[in-house]
Formats: sequence, C-alpha cells, structure tokens
Amino acid sequence: MKLTRKLILAKAKASDLQSVRKLNCWGCSLTDISIFCQVPNIEVLTLSVNSVASLSPLTGCLSLSELYLRRNMIPSLSELCHLRPLTRLRVLWLAENPCCGNDPSKYRLTVLRCLPRLQKLDNQVVTEGEIALALMEGEEVSTPPGSVQNQLSNNGLPEAETENDALNYNMEETNKIREELGMKPLSRDKFSSPSSPSIIERPTMRKTHTLDAVLLLLKDLDEEELHIVHTATQNRLQTYTLDSGDVQSFPAQKTADIQH
Repeated sequence: MKLTRKLILAKAKASDLQSVRKLNCWGCSLTDISIFCQVPNIEVLTLSVNSVASLSPLTGCLSLSELYLRRNMIPSLSELCHLRPLTRLRVLWLAENPCCGNDPSKYRLTVLRCLPRLQKLDNQVVTEGEIALALMEGEEVSTPPGSVQNQLSNNGLPEAETENDALNYNMEETNKIREELGMKPLSRDKFSSPSSPSIIERPTMRKTHTLDAVLLLLKDLDEEELHIVHTATQNRLQTYTLDSGDVQSFPAQKTADIQH
C-alpha cells in the first residue's frame, strides 16, 4: 500500500503536508513511503508494523527527532545511511526488522556507529560508553547499492577497500590527533577489526569519524590539556578569517603551550 497525501492529512488533521509535525501510521500495511519527500517538517513519525523496506524518502526530513520502525521489512543496516543527514534524530526504534540479524550486540554497536547522536535505540537509553565502544567496534555500513546518494558519492572511486586499509586509516587518524595534543599513541590492538570487509569511507564520512574521535579524546583530557586544545582551536579558526597570503602558522605557540 502506498502512503498518500490524503491519508497523511487525514491522520495528522493538517491542511497541507508542510505543516505536518507528528504522524502515526502504525499498522497501515504500508510498503511505499515516497510521499515523505514532500513532508520536510515532520518531527515525530511512527511507521511500526508495516512493510517498509527503504528509508531513502526520509533523507530530506531534517527536523525528524523520533522515528519508530519496529516490525517492518528493512533488509539491511545500509538503509541507515539515509538517516545520517538527520542531525536532530535522537530516538529510533528498529527492532524486529530483518536487518537486525541474530547478534543483538553487533547490531546495536553498528547502528550507534552509524548514528552516534541517538539517545535511545529500541526503547533502551544509549550511554556514552556505548557510543565510545561503537566508534571502535561497530561495523561501518555502506550506502545501499543503486541509490542516488551512492551514485553521487562514488565519483568513480573503487567500491570497497580492504579490512586492513580501513583499520589503518582509523588508527592513523586517531593517533595523529593524540600526537598533536601531546598524548601517547594508541597501539593497534586498541582498534578492533570488523568481522566483514569494511566499505570505503567517503570524504564526508571521514570528516565525521575525525570529529567523533576528537570529541571522544576530549573526555580523557584534564583542565590544562583542555586549555591547550582551546588555544589550538582558536589559532586554527583564525586561519579561516585571513586571506591566503596572510595565513599564519602557530607551531611555536603550540609548542610553548604544551611545554607549560
């Protein structure tokens, strides 16, 4: 069954799709939700107990904060890539879908690695410890083959990289950050290798993982080290406000800060 404009307006008691903020379509036998490309302001959406298989129509719902998808037909966790742009998403219920598999721990860590901003997954509160573990041990998920997002991001690059390539990249990036902060590098055994080959991380995804690593490292710093990071960040920001010919470097200042 295809979700229609008429059904949405009737359930939401709204006059137009743009004004719809909350919608409950529990148990409506839905298979096609492509209409959500026209519902950009939805905040809370219930689609539990349906037959939805693709989440691509939700990519543009940037105000979505709660999404309930229990007991649908989502085949793979790769569909979560469509939810990555939803930076306000905090609650997700995905249980009882084919994508959940038979390993609850592996499933949960993979979801949280893909969507680290979640505060509740499958009606269970997400802890900071879980997020940290997920960033290290959760599997990377790829954009579903054939999707527009996947076609735009490939740009002719190879479809996948080897398991060791992905592991080495994560380790090198994290240790580079630790070195700049005057911290000891982590050994290779601190980086868990996924059980299946990793999918190549696109430039935008790599930036996300770098930010996650920085935020994770901040929790290990004391007050003096945080001041060093603060100074380095201010210096970095200043370079963006200068013309290319006036950009200054600050290695000497950073060295002096670290020594003190």
